[in-house]
Amino acid sequence: MAEAPSETLAGKQAVLGALPDHPAVKALSSWNDPAFTDALFDRGELTLTVAPETICGAVAAVKNAGYNAFEDMTAVDWFPSEPRFQLSYHILSHQFKERIRLKTWVDSSDPAIESITSVWPGANYYEREVFDLFGIRFEGHPNLRRILMPDDWVGYPLRKDYPVEGYR
Repeated sequence: MAEAPSETLAGKQAVLGALPDHPAVKALSSWNDPAFTDALFDRGELTLTVAPETICGAVAAVKNAGYNAFEDMTAVDWFPSEPRFQLSYHILSHQFKERIRLKTWVDSSDPAIESITSVWPGANYYEREVFDLFGIRFEGHPNLRRILMPDDWVGYPLRKDYPVEGYR
């Protein structure tokens, strides 16, 4: 792999132009003309934004390109902006000695996205945690239920519009 640039690259065209041989960029570019909608290379890490309906195909493409370890995933609530929820998937390649971040967005009107457990079974508990704390449903998840909060808990405590003292 070529030497990574030292400056920040913001935007899909800047990343495609400067990193055409990057394994993740190549994998997603050849997979779906390119499958990512935005990109950022900053401080030695690559973030590729993908459409929510392509998340399973995108994680499978980078897995096939040599990114062999799913590290974790999390969510951020950008209330009141829409789309409201940002999902970030962190994936590592031991071969390339680097990690990438795949990012996607989910609307608050229907907070749902396809589960990636068919590609990375290790995403199971991370998706359950995001479901439990943010209320984002993962379609096709093998066991989507609360993992941290009691089963009868009302609401999702990491949403920005959740009352500080809970619902009463």
